[in-house]
Amino acid sequence: MISLYKTSSFGFQTNPTHPHSTLLSTFVALKHTKKKPNIKKQKKLSNMESCDTNTLVSNSLSSLPVTPQVVLSPCAACKILRRRCAEKCVLAPYFPPTQPSKFIIAHRVFGASNIIKFLQELEECQRADAVNSMVYEASARIRDPIYGCAGAICHLHNQVNELQAQLAKAQAEIVNMQVQQTNLMNLICMEAAQELSPQQSVDNFISSSTNFYEENTSSLLWEPLWT
Repeated sequence: MISLYKTSSFGFQTNPTHPHSTLLSTFVALKHTKKKPNIKKQKKLSNMESCDTNTLVSNSLSSLPVTPQVVLSPCAACKILRRRCAEKCVLAPYFPPTQPSKFIIAHRVFGASNIIKFLQELEECQRADAVNSMVYEASARIRDPIYGCAGAICHLHNQVNELQAQLAKAQAEIVNMQVQQTNLMNLICMEAAQELSPQQSVDNFISSSTNFYEENTSSLLWEPLWT
């Protein structure tokens, strides 16, 4: 018996005499000959989409205003003490990181705990002066461990007394010179008056002699008239 079924190239048996066998074989052929998706092209498209997304993000970020990056540096006190500098650190406004020697000197004499205690007991308007006073006292104490700031104050007080004595002496000399100048002017005036007095006496004598001569002459002129 001859088989009417024909095995196709895709493993299916079809009957060529059947009216739908040709359509079925064509459908199976199209199904199996369908192109596989291009994986490389899909990857390329995805890469292009990601690049476009990154470009859009970078453009949007570049359009935003650039804010300067603030780098918070610990104050000199916290840096030397090796501790975290808090946001409201009491020592930060008075011991900047650019002046570490300022805190080293004060810490060497007073100690960090005492400095913090002193500042907390004062108002904010007085803390800067207090820090400057502590730094000056600590510097003087390092230079002169015995007297410290008192020794410098005593030395300045002695200098003030010496300068005041020199000033009083200079003022006395000025008064003495003024008196001498007055006496000299009086003496010059007296000498000038004495030089002028002989000339005035001569002038008076000449004027008196002239008057006497005129009187005698007039009397002689009148005498012949009576004789």
